[in-house]
Amino acid sequence: MTTQEQQLRHIRAWQSSGLSQTSYCRKHGLNSKTFGNWLRTYRRTQLRSQPGSMVPVTITPAVPVTDYLRLRCSGGHTLEVPANVSPQWLGELLKCLD
Repeated sequence: MTTQEQQLRHIRAWQSSGLSQTSYCRKHGLNSKTFGNWLRTYRRTQLRSQPGSMVPVTITPAVPVTDYLRLRCSGGHTLEVPANVSPQWLGELLKCLD
């Protein structure tokens, strides 16, 4: 059995033992710092081997918008924006529409 297999065997045995790392190491004659290094390496390897996952997210406004500002342009177009829109943002928008 390779050293890596022995480390994995100890990690799995510890996980199912219900013992603290220190107690497990004491019981099996292992250095607890060395065991901690094995465990860190094992966990990093496990994280790298797991595929990324996507979680569905729904974004809702903090405050429902009930009031709108309506801007009527000379060409007959109407622009409707939420009443709580930032004045700076609205100013920049109007500059772009000139």
